[in-house]
This record gives sequence, structure tokens and C-alpha cells, in this order.
Amino acid sequence: MQFCDACGSVMHTEGDTWVCRSCENEEPRDSQAEAAMATQDAQRDDGAPAVADATQDATETMQEPCPADDCDSDQAYYEMLPKPGGSYEVRLFTCVECGHKWRES
Repeated sequence: MQFCDACGSVMHTEGDTWVCRSCENEEPRDSQAEAAMATQDAQRDDGAPAVADATQDATETMQEPCPADDCDSDQAYYEMLPKPGGSYEVRLFTCVECGHKWRES
């Protein structure tokens, strides 16, 4: 899984490029680094990592300013997810107004 250096969102692949759906940042793919990534049994590499959506089953919002340039909302849905292989959690946000997604940095 590749995270955007600009906004921290999960990126997806388009050919030889990683593209961020949140801020449209693009980064070149590194085939050697990707070849070294391990997969677990039953995983498949379809080139498009699943992107968590904090609006799924989320009913609570919190005051969190949206980082999108064209949005002035200060409310977001949030979800806590365990960080893979880590001992702490990552908080994912989705703006109530514009739907922009980001993770706590």
C-alpha cells in the first residue's frame, strides 16, 4: 500500500504511476520496491488497494477541519483502524460536506 506524501491518503495505481484520489498528487512507481512487498495467503494483487471509507457504519462526527482547499467544513466522520503490524491505531476522516478523505497525521 502506498500513502501520499502530500496529504497522507492511500494512493492507487495508474500504469507506471501512483495517483492520490484526494489531492491528485502523482508519484512514479518503483517496481523493485513493489516486488519486495509481501502478500499473505488469499490476497490478490489487482493493482487497486482497498480504500477505507470513514462513512461506512459511522454515525459520529467530530470537529476536524477539512484539508481540502475548496472546503471550509469543520466536521468529519471518523473511524479508528488498527495499523497493520503496529501497536497503535490510525484515525481516518471523511468530510461531512465534500466527502474528502484523509488520515490523521
